[in-house]
Amino acid sequence: MPQIAQAAETFSSQLFWLLVFFGLTFFVIGRGMVPRVMETVSMRDKQISDDLAAAQLARDHADAEEEAWRERENANRAAAHDLVVKAKADAARKSEQHLAEAQERLDTQLAEAEQRIETARTEAMNEVEMVAADAAQDIVRRLAGVEVSRPVATQAVKESLAHG
Repeated sequence: MPQIAQAAETFSSQLFWLLVFFGLTFFVIGRGMVPRVMETVSMRDKQISDDLAAAQLARDHADAEEEAWRERENANRAAAHDLVVKAKADAARKSEQHLAEAQERLDTQLAEAEQRIETARTEAMNEVEMVAADAAQDIVRRLAGVEVSRPVATQAVKESLAHG
């Protein structure tokens, strides 16, 4: 069979060209293109890691800024609370002062009113004693027909009022 006899020549020629083609392909792609692709992938990985590092740095910076803002906000709230407490204390102190002044005025007015009442009571008692002494003098003169002096009648009325 002649086809079988040619198979060795055909296969050796095809095998030679197959090895040449794959060898050439290996050197062009394997030695030329693959290193460039790997370099591109490596640069891309480096860019991604750099971007992630920059993002983490920005996040850390933002967290620090937020913490500083929270501290300032808490300090401002504390200062506002202190102002409110101070304002309440001032208002309470002023209110107590006004109440003390009003109480002092009321106490003064009450003392003056009590003094006026005491004076009026004393005057009324003196007038009652005078009327009672006049009435006693008149009653003794009419009933007993005896004339009683003013000082004696006044003394008798005072004694009677002191016991009664």
